[in-house]
Amino acid sequence: MGDPRKLKRKFETPKKIWESERIAEEQHLLEEFGLKSMRELWVMKTELRKIRREARRLLSLGERGKIEGRVLLAKVRRLGMGSEKTTLEDLLSLDIKDILNRRLETMVVRKGLARTFAQGRQFITHGFISISGKRVSAPSYLVPVSEEGKVSYYKPIRLESPTPVMEGKSHKEEKAEG
Repeated sequence: MGDPRKLKRKFETPKKIWESERIAEEQHLLEEFGLKSMRELWVMKTELRKIRREARRLLSLGERGKIEGRVLLAKVRRLGMGSEKTTLEDLLSLDIKDILNRRLETMVVRKGLARTFAQGRQFITHGFISISGKRVSAPSYLVPVSEEGKVSYYKPIRLESPTPVMEGKSHKEEKAEG
């Protein structure tokens, strides 16, 4: 049957691990977008780095690069990080926030399907969120523009606040009295 394939890391670690400015910036992004760990942020940064690296390579090829760059531009437009007028030069100015805004976890919270990022992440991993009726269980899924309006609940869910506890009495004490 063969040996199991060796999985490659999907992220590159920072060159300087203990740089306080970078750590503070990444911590702010973690809180702003509700990411689980620095590793998730590093995966998205690596994805951005790949796009920018490819754009630089294509720009260096001149006219031939503009022709070959149509594939990269189509990918960026499909993911909603660029418009029809986006050029290869514009790809160099992409920011990490552009990619983080395209994550399913962020979309669920921004559309109001969940109240917090933690709740949105839980709904996704537990199978309550679907795209076009198909269940998606990866919070890091990058939602294409064509599927953006099709994000909804997979099965009905009630979002109610918990019942308030009576002052001085617990729930068990109330049951015993009543």
